[in-house]
Order: sequence, then C-alpha cells, then structure tokens
Amino acid sequence: MKLLVTGGCGFIGSNFIRYMLGKYPHYQIINLDKLTYAGNPSSLKDIKNNPNYFFVKGDICDPIVVNEVMKKVDHVVHFAAESHVDRSIEDGSVFVRTNVLGTNTLLQSALANNIKKFVHISTDEVYGSIKEGSFTETDKLNPSSPYSSSKAGSDLLAMSYYTTYGLPVCITRCTNNFGPYQYPEKLIPFFISRLAEGKKVPVYGTGLNIRDWIYVEDHCSAVDFVLHNGSSGEVYNIDGGNELTNLEITHRLLKMLGKDESSIEYVEDRKGHDFRYSLDGSKLKKMGWKPQYDFDTALEQTARWYVENRWWWEPLKR
Repeated sequence: MKLLVTGGCGFIGSNFIRYMLGKYPHYQIINLDKLTYAGNPSSLKDIKNNPNYFFVKGDICDPIVVNEVMKKVDHVVHFAAESHVDRSIEDGSVFVRTNVLGTNTLLQSALANNIKKFVHISTDEVYGSIKEGSFTETDKLNPSSPYSSSKAGSDLLAMSYYTTYGLPVCITRCTNNFGPYQYPEKLIPFFISRLAEGKKVPVYGTGLNIRDWIYVEDHCSAVDFVLHNGSSGEVYNIDGGNELTNLEITHRLLKMLGKDESSIEYVEDRKGHDFRYSLDGSKLKKMGWKPQYDFDTALEQTARWYVENRWWWEPLKR
C-alpha cells in the first residue's frame, strides 16, 4: 500500500504513522503537513530515517502540492484539521478554510487520481451534545462550535463525493483521544504539564461536562481496521467506553501526580459548552474491532510520558 497521511505531524496523525509502519513495515507512507503550531516534526524523529517514510511540507488547500503527492499513492487517510474549540470560538475562519476547503481540495485530487480508498477522520462533536443514550452513525449532525460545524461540513462534502462521483470514501468519528505527543492545549496534556510545573489547573464551570475517552493507539488501530475493512459510503463511530466528567479526569491526574484539590482553579465556563458527547460504536465492534487499552493504565502511561519528556512539550508552551 502507498498511503498518503495528511496532518501526520499532529497528535493522532503522528501516532498513526508510527503504528502503521510498525505493523506494516513494507507500506510506503507520505506525510503531508503544513507544520502549523500543532504540527511538530519532532513527534516523528524516531522514524524520520525509515526508507518507507516520506515527509512533504505543504498545505492541503494548495491543489498543486496536493496533486503532486496524490499521484504517488493509492490510499488516503485524512487527519489534517484545525481542532481546538476555544480557538474556533475566537476566530472560525481558519477552521472553515482548512477543514472545509482543504478537504474539498483533497477530495477533488483523490477523484482525479483514482484513489482506492479515502478515509476521512472526523469527530464525535459533529453530533452535538446528548443528555441520555448515544449517537449512532445515522443520527443527524447538530454541531455547536465553529470547529465542529466545519468538521460536519467536511463530512458532508466527503460523503457527497461518494454519492455523486463514486469516490470510495469512509468516515470515522471518534471520541476524545489522549496519549503521547498531544499538543499541550488539550485537556489531559495541558493539565499534566501545568501540574508538573507546579501550577493550578483551570476547570470550566462545575467540571461536570462528560466526555468519552480513548487511548490514541486504540484510535489508530480502529482507523487501520476501517482502512482495510470499511465499506465505501459508510460512517463508523469509534468509542472508548470511558465516559467521565472533566472533574473526574482532573482528580485522577491530581492523584497520579501527587497533588490535591488546592491545585484546581474553577473558571468561567466555555461559550456554548456541550454537556455530554457519547457514541454508539457497536457497528465497528460487530465487524471485529475493539479497543485494547485499559483506561487507567493508559492514563498513567500518558502522565508518565509527559513527565519524562518535558523536552517535547516545554518549547511548545513558551
């Protein structure tokens, strides 16, 4: 397989490339990344000399660059996206450009180059908030933030290329990821890094908003499964089965890092803050995929990784 991974210097993308080259050492992978603030080449420094790994710096909105790499591959996994909700609330324009226009550029090129499968990586946030039960793949999209709205738009675009042109598209929608190499603006690495620095952690509102968490390598294995087994025109939810309030996550991290309640600072709630995300991932599990990592064990491994690898995240916080 000759695989194009977009956004491969980001958190999930870098973990996915490492996972794939470890499992399929004969695959060739091209990593197309613009290297925005969240794209970090050092996340892949351990494989940069792998003869089957190729890095191309470029913008997914640039049709010339996209076509140049697309003609060298036969499969695409599209991670590249602006993804931080708080930033989207401040300015949604870059989210629309990257997530919608960039996705369209990739889809056009994939169609022109007869790509065998295009896996579009989305998010549980496109469904919006749910108080009870869990969203299935056929539920309507009801995004709340500029970020999730731009991702919902890209989902619809991707599916339209299947419906209109027959492009073999699959969409995955995953719950909150955590693990090594996650940019320290996201909750878990942000809290770990602040606690490691002896600072307080800011908890929005009451901290009772609920998220489902999955270890990043489980997400990678699910995307791999869809890449090899998913059907064109289908959406696949990926859940971790670990629904916890933000406050519960905070307390776990405090305990792991030897801190107490005095390290919590309650702050004004985020605008339009969704209360609960929850996915029904039974469709993918019936096909044979399931997560492998125990949540608490994976969280402890993650906390230990950030404590032991300050070289990676400290420059990002300056």
